[in-house]
Amino acid sequence: MIEAAMIWNEPNNKSHWDPEIDPDWSRFAHMAKLAAVAIGEVNPGITRVLGGISPIDPDFMALMKSYDVLDHVDAVAAHGFPLDWNLWQMQEWPQKLDELRTVTDLPIWVSEVGVSSFGAEEVQLWGLKRTAELLKGRVERIQWYSLYDLPRAWPATTRHKEAEGSSYYRHFYMGLLREDGTPKPALDEFARHTPEMGLMQWFHFEDPRLDDAVMWMKRLGVRYLRTGLSWADRFRPNALDWFDRQMEALDDFDVAVTFCFTPEHRGLAPHHTSAPVVPEEFAEFCAEMIDRYAPSAQDTLAQSPPPHRAMELARDEEKRVQSPASISR
Repeated sequence: MIEAAMIWNEPNNKSHWDPEIDPDWSRFAHMAKLAAVAIGEVNPGITRVLGGISPIDPDFMALMKSYDVLDHVDAVAAHGFPLDWNLWQMQEWPQKLDELRTVTDLPIWVSEVGVSSFGAEEVQLWGLKRTAELLKGRVERIQWYSLYDLPRAWPATTRHKEAEGSSYYRHFYMGLLREDGTPKPALDEFARHTPEMGLMQWFHFEDPRLDDAVMWMKRLGVRYLRTGLSWADRFRPNALDWFDRQMEALDDFDVAVTFCFTPEHRGLAPHHTSAPVVPEEFAEFCAEMIDRYAPSAQDTLAQSPPPHRAMELARDEEKRVQSPASISR
Protein backbone atom coordinates (compact mmCIF):
# COMPACT_ATOMS: atom_id res chain seq x y z
CA MET A 1 0.00 0.00 0.00
CA ILE A 2 2.89 2.40 0.74
CA GLU A 3 6.08 2.33 -1.33
CA ALA A 4 7.70 5.36 0.28
CA ALA A 5 7.49 7.67 3.26
CA MET A 6 8.33 11.31 2.66
CA ILE A 7 9.52 13.19 5.72
CA TRP A 8 7.85 16.60 5.69
CA ASN A 9 7.00 18.81 2.74
CA GLU A 10 9.09 21.72 1.45
CA PRO A 11 11.10 22.22 4.65
CA ASN A 12 12.96 25.19 3.12
CA ASN A 13 9.71 27.01 2.30
CA LYS A 14 8.28 29.14 5.11
CA SER A 15 4.77 28.07 4.09
CA HIS A 16 5.66 24.65 5.52
CA TRP A 17 8.45 25.24 8.08
CA ASP A 18 8.93 28.38 10.16
CA PRO A 19 12.54 29.62 9.83
CA GLU A 20 12.06 32.18 12.58
CA ILE A 21 11.64 29.34 15.08
CA ASP A 22 14.38 27.23 13.52
CA PRO A 23 16.72 29.61 11.64
CA ASP A 24 19.51 27.08 11.10
CA TRP A 25 17.17 24.11 10.45
CA SER A 26 18.88 22.14 13.21
CA ARG A 27 15.52 21.33 14.82
CA PHE A 28 14.19 20.13 11.49
CA ALA A 29 17.26 17.98 10.87
CA HIS A 30 16.97 16.36 14.30
CA MET A 31 13.26 15.67 13.79
CA ALA A 32 13.83 14.26 10.29
CA LYS A 33 16.49 11.85 11.52
CA LEU A 34 14.27 10.64 14.36
CA ALA A 35 11.46 10.04 11.89
CA ALA A 36 13.69 8.20 9.43
CA VAL A 37 14.96 5.88 12.15
CA ALA A 38 11.44 5.23 13.45
CA ILE A 39 10.12 4.40 9.96
CA GLY A 40 13.06 2.09 9.28
CA GLU A 41 12.58 0.24 12.54
CA VAL A 42 8.98 -0.58 11.65
CA ASN A 43 9.63 -1.49 8.01
CA PRO A 44 13.19 -1.31 6.66
CA GLY A 45 11.85 -1.94 3.15
CA ILE A 46 10.07 1.42 2.93
CA THR A 47 11.91 4.03 0.87
CA ARG A 48 12.51 7.07 3.07
CA VAL A 49 12.54 10.34 1.16
CA LEU A 50 13.59 13.76 2.41
CA GLY A 51 10.63 16.08 1.86
CA GLY A 52 10.74 17.84 -1.49
CA ILE A 53 12.59 21.13 -1.31
CA SER A 54 11.17 24.29 -2.83
CA PRO A 55 12.97 26.29 -4.06
CA ILE A 56 15.54 23.88 -5.47
CA ASP A 57 18.54 24.96 -3.44
CA PRO A 58 21.77 22.91 -3.37
CA ASP A 59 22.97 24.94 -0.38
CA PHE A 60 19.98 23.74 1.65
CA MET A 61 20.68 20.18 0.54
CA ALA A 62 24.30 20.64 1.61
CA LEU A 63 23.09 21.87 4.99
CA MET A 64 21.01 18.72 5.40
CA LYS A 65 24.06 16.69 4.45
CA SER A 66 26.14 18.48 7.09
CA TYR A 67 23.55 17.47 9.70
CA ASP A 68 23.79 13.82 8.51
CA VAL A 69 20.15 13.84 7.39
CA LEU A 70 21.10 12.38 4.01
CA ASP A 71 22.69 9.41 5.78
CA HIS A 72 19.24 8.55 7.15
CA VAL A 73 17.20 8.64 3.92
CA ASP A 74 17.16 6.64 0.70
CA ALA A 75 16.24 9.46 -1.69
CA VAL A 76 15.81 13.22 -1.83
CA ALA A 77 13.09 15.21 -3.56
CA ALA A 78 12.62 18.56 -5.26
CA HIS A 79 9.64 20.63 -6.34
CA GLY A 80 9.69 22.96 -9.33
CA PHE A 81 7.19 25.39 -10.84
CA PRO A 82 9.19 27.48 -13.33
CA LEU A 83 6.13 28.90 -15.10
CA ASP A 84 4.44 30.02 -11.91
CA TRP A 85 6.58 30.62 -8.82
CA ASN A 86 10.26 29.96 -9.56
CA LEU A 87 12.68 32.53 -10.92
CA TRP A 88 14.16 30.21 -13.56
CA GLN A 89 13.02 28.96 -16.93
CA MET A 90 11.57 25.61 -17.89
CA GLN A 91 14.61 24.48 -19.90
CA GLU A 92 16.77 24.82 -16.77
CA TRP A 93 15.36 21.62 -15.24
CA PRO A 94 18.41 19.49 -16.16
CA GLN A 95 20.72 22.14 -14.69
CA LYS A 96 18.71 22.25 -11.44
CA LEU A 97 18.96 18.49 -11.08
CA ASP A 98 22.70 18.56 -11.79
CA GLU A 99 23.14 21.15 -9.03
CA LEU A 100 21.61 18.73 -6.54
CA ARG A 101 23.79 15.92 -7.84
CA THR A 102 26.88 17.90 -6.91
CA VAL A 103 25.73 17.52 -3.29
CA THR A 104 24.35 13.99 -3.17
CA ASP A 105 24.36 10.78 -5.19
CA LEU A 106 21.03 9.68 -3.69
CA PRO A 107 18.16 9.10 -6.14
CA ILE A 108 16.21 12.29 -6.88
CA TRP A 109 12.44 12.46 -6.97
CA VAL A 110 10.59 15.36 -8.55
CA SER A 111 7.66 14.85 -6.22
CA GLU A 112 5.82 18.01 -7.28
CA VAL A 113 5.92 19.67 -10.67
CA GLY A 114 3.07 21.47 -12.33
CA VAL A 115 1.79 24.37 -14.34
CA SER A 116 -1.14 26.59 -13.47
CA SER A 117 -3.89 27.26 -15.98
CA PHE A 118 -4.48 30.65 -14.30
CA GLY A 119 -3.38 32.54 -17.41
CA ALA A 120 -4.45 30.08 -20.08
CA GLU A 121 -5.19 26.38 -20.22
CA GLU A 122 -3.05 26.18 -23.37
CA VAL A 123 -0.04 27.25 -21.31
CA GLN A 124 -0.62 24.34 -18.93
CA LEU A 125 -0.83 21.93 -21.87
CA TRP A 126 2.45 23.19 -23.33
CA GLY A 127 4.08 23.12 -19.90
CA LEU A 128 3.11 19.51 -19.29
CA LYS A 129 4.51 18.42 -22.66
CA ARG A 130 7.79 20.26 -22.06
CA THR A 131 8.08 18.98 -18.49
CA ALA A 132 7.75 15.40 -19.69
CA GLU A 133 10.43 15.97 -22.32
CA LEU A 134 12.85 17.39 -19.77
CA LEU A 135 12.29 15.02 -16.84
CA LYS A 136 11.35 11.57 -18.11
CA GLY A 137 14.30 9.24 -17.71
CA ARG A 138 16.26 11.73 -15.59
CA VAL A 139 14.77 11.17 -12.13
CA GLU A 140 13.42 8.31 -10.02
CA ARG A 141 9.87 9.67 -9.82
CA ILE A 142 7.90 12.45 -11.52
CA GLN A 143 4.66 13.40 -9.78
CA TRP A 144 2.45 15.98 -11.43
CA TYR A 145 0.68 18.48 -9.20
CA SER A 146 -2.24 17.97 -9.36
CA LEU A 147 -5.37 16.08 -10.45
CA TYR A 148 -7.84 18.69 -9.18
CA ASP A 149 -8.04 22.44 -9.07
CA LEU A 150 -8.22 23.66 -5.49
CA PRO A 151 -11.81 24.72 -4.71
CA ARG A 152 -11.99 28.49 -4.31
CA ALA A 153 -13.76 28.05 -0.97
CA TRP A 154 -10.70 26.26 0.46
CA PRO A 155 -7.55 28.12 1.53
CA ALA A 156 -4.22 27.47 -0.16
CA THR A 157 -1.50 26.20 2.17
CA THR A 158 0.78 29.22 2.10
CA ARG A 159 1.76 31.86 4.64
CA HIS A 160 1.89 34.59 2.02
CA LYS A 161 -1.81 34.60 1.13
CA GLU A 162 -2.99 37.48 -1.04
CA ALA A 163 0.28 39.34 -0.46
CA GLU A 164 1.61 37.18 -3.30
CA GLY A 165 -0.69 38.95 -5.72
CA SER A 166 -1.59 36.81 -8.72
CA SER A 167 0.85 34.13 -7.55
CA TYR A 168 -1.51 33.28 -4.72
CA TYR A 169 -4.39 32.62 -7.10
CA ARG A 170 -2.27 30.30 -9.23
CA HIS A 171 -2.58 27.78 -6.37
CA PHE A 172 -6.21 27.29 -7.32
CA TYR A 173 -5.61 26.35 -10.99
CA MET A 174 -2.98 23.60 -10.86
CA GLY A 175 -5.34 20.71 -11.63
CA LEU A 176 -5.92 18.66 -14.74
CA LEU A 177 -9.59 18.84 -13.78
CA ARG A 178 -11.45 22.08 -13.15
CA GLU A 179 -13.20 22.67 -9.84
CA ASP A 180 -16.46 21.43 -11.38
CA GLY A 181 -14.76 18.16 -12.39
CA THR A 182 -14.56 18.81 -16.12
CA PRO A 183 -11.28 18.00 -17.91
CA LYS A 184 -8.78 20.58 -19.12
CA PRO A 185 -6.87 20.10 -22.40
CA ALA A 186 -3.79 18.88 -20.47
CA LEU A 187 -5.63 15.81 -19.14
CA ASP A 188 -5.31 13.77 -22.33
CA GLU A 189 -1.66 14.77 -22.67
CA PHE A 190 -0.98 13.61 -19.12
CA ALA A 191 -2.45 10.18 -19.94
CA ARG A 192 0.16 9.79 -22.68
CA HIS A 193 2.90 9.84 -20.04
CA THR A 194 1.51 7.39 -17.48
CA PRO A 195 2.51 5.26 -15.74
CA GLU A 196 6.02 6.77 -15.89
CA MET A 197 4.59 10.09 -14.73
CA GLY A 198 2.60 9.91 -11.52
CA LEU A 199 0.39 12.31 -9.60
CA MET A 200 0.63 14.34 -6.44
CA GLN A 201 -2.78 14.96 -4.87
CA TRP A 202 -3.43 16.21 -1.35
CA PHE A 203 -6.66 14.89 0.12
CA HIS A 204 -8.16 17.11 2.79
CA PHE A 205 -9.67 15.58 5.90
CA GLU A 206 -12.78 13.62 4.83
CA ASP A 207 -12.26 14.88 1.27
CA PRO A 208 -15.40 14.26 -0.80
CA ARG A 209 -13.29 13.90 -3.97
CA LEU A 210 -11.52 10.69 -2.89
CA ASP A 211 -13.61 8.10 -4.74
CA ASP A 212 -13.84 10.27 -7.85
CA ALA A 213 -10.06 10.70 -7.77
CA VAL A 214 -9.52 6.94 -7.65
CA MET A 215 -11.80 6.51 -10.68
CA TRP A 216 -9.92 9.17 -12.65
CA MET A 217 -6.48 7.85 -11.72
CA LYS A 218 -7.36 4.35 -12.86
CA ARG A 219 -8.81 5.71 -16.09
CA LEU A 220 -5.63 7.71 -16.70
CA GLY A 221 -3.34 4.75 -16.04
CA VAL A 222 -1.71 6.25 -12.94
CA ARG A 223 0.50 3.90 -10.97
CA TYR A 224 2.54 6.24 -8.74
CA LEU A 225 0.68 8.54 -6.36
CA ARG A 226 2.00 10.90 -3.74
CA THR A 227 -0.37 12.13 -1.04
CA GLY A 228 -0.22 13.01 2.64
CA LEU A 229 -1.23 11.91 6.12
CA SER A 230 -1.32 14.90 8.45
CA TRP A 231 0.07 14.68 11.96
CA ALA A 232 -2.24 17.57 12.85
CA ASP A 233 -5.27 15.65 11.55
CA ARG A 234 -4.35 12.72 13.81
CA PHE A 235 -5.89 14.68 16.69
CA ARG A 236 -9.26 15.20 14.98
CA PRO A 237 -12.24 13.07 16.04
CA ASN A 238 -12.46 9.91 13.92
CA ALA A 239 -9.03 10.56 12.42
CA LEU A 240 -8.12 6.90 12.06
CA ASP A 241 -11.45 6.13 10.40
CA TRP A 242 -10.62 8.71 7.73
CA PHE A 243 -7.01 7.57 7.38
CA ASP A 244 -8.21 3.96 6.97
CA ARG A 245 -10.74 4.95 4.33
CA GLN A 246 -8.20 7.02 2.42
CA MET A 247 -5.50 4.38 2.42
CA GLU A 248 -7.88 1.55 1.58
CA ALA A 249 -9.20 3.54 -1.40
CA LEU A 250 -5.62 4.02 -2.64
CA ASP A 251 -4.66 0.37 -2.25
CA ASP A 252 -4.25 -0.20 -6.01
CA PHE A 253 -1.52 2.44 -6.38
CA ASP A 254 2.14 2.68 -5.37
CA VAL A 255 1.70 5.38 -2.75
CA ALA A 256 4.31 7.75 -1.37
CA VAL A 257 2.90 9.19 1.84
CA THR A 258 4.10 12.56 3.07
CA PHE A 259 4.10 12.96 6.84
CA CYS A 260 3.90 16.61 7.89
CA PHE A 261 1.99 19.45 9.60
CA THR A 262 2.55 20.07 13.31
CA PRO A 263 -0.57 20.04 15.53
CA GLU A 264 -1.01 23.54 16.89
CA HIS A 265 -1.00 22.35 20.50
CA ARG A 266 2.27 20.45 19.99
CA GLY A 267 4.28 23.20 18.30
CA LEU A 268 6.67 25.72 19.78
CA ALA A 269 4.26 28.17 18.16
CA PRO A 270 0.58 27.37 17.54
CA HIS A 271 0.94 26.81 13.80
CA HIS A 272 1.30 23.81 11.48
CA THR A 273 4.70 25.10 10.27
CA SER A 274 6.21 25.17 13.74
CA ALA A 275 8.95 22.91 14.97
CA PRO A 276 7.39 20.56 17.53
CA VAL A 277 7.98 20.83 21.25
CA VAL A 278 8.84 17.14 21.36
CA PRO A 279 10.21 15.96 17.98
CA GLU A 280 9.99 12.34 19.10
CA GLU A 281 6.21 12.68 18.89
CA PHE A 282 6.43 13.27 15.14
CA ALA A 283 8.62 10.19 14.80
CA GLU A 284 6.05 8.20 16.78
CA PHE A 285 3.30 9.36 14.41
CA CYS A 286 5.34 8.26 11.39
CA ALA A 287 5.98 4.87 12.97
CA GLU A 288 2.32 4.46 13.85
CA MET A 289 1.23 5.15 10.28
CA ILE A 290 3.80 2.77 8.76
CA ASP A 291 2.88 0.06 11.24
CA ARG A 292 -0.80 0.52 10.38
CA TYR A 293 -0.55 0.74 6.59
CA ALA A 294 2.84 -0.72 5.59
CA PRO A 295 4.07 -3.19 8.18
CA SER A 296 7.10 -5.28 7.31
CA ALA A 297 6.58 -8.40 5.23
CA GLN A 298 7.27 -10.58 8.27
CA ASP A 299 4.62 -8.77 10.30
CA THR A 300 2.15 -8.99 7.42
CA LEU A 301 2.60 -12.76 7.09
CA ALA A 302 2.00 -13.13 10.82
CA GLN A 303 -1.42 -11.48 10.55
CA SER A 304 -4.31 -13.92 10.36
CA PRO A 305 -7.04 -11.56 9.07
CA PRO A 306 -6.80 -9.99 5.60
CA PRO A 307 -5.61 -6.33 5.55
CA HIS A 308 -9.04 -4.72 5.15
CA ARG A 309 -10.49 -6.86 7.94
CA ALA A 310 -7.47 -5.98 10.07
CA MET A 311 -8.39 -2.29 9.70
CA GLU A 312 -11.91 -3.05 10.91
CA LEU A 313 -10.60 -5.01 13.89
CA ALA A 314 -8.21 -2.18 14.77
CA ARG A 315 -11.05 0.33 14.72
CA ASP A 316 -13.20 -1.97 16.87
CA GLU A 317 -10.40 -2.40 19.36
CA GLU A 318 -9.81 1.35 19.56
CA LYS A 319 -13.50 1.96 20.26
CA ARG A 320 -13.50 -0.78 22.90
CA VAL A 321 -10.50 0.69 24.69
CA GLN A 322 -12.04 4.16 24.65
CA SER A 323 -15.48 3.02 25.81
CA PRO A 324 -16.58 3.80 29.40
CA ALA A 325 -17.06 0.10 30.10
CA SER A 326 -13.50 -0.81 29.21
CA ILE A 327 -12.16 2.13 31.20
CA SER A 328 -14.09 1.06 34.28
CA ARG A 329 -12.61 -2.42 34.02
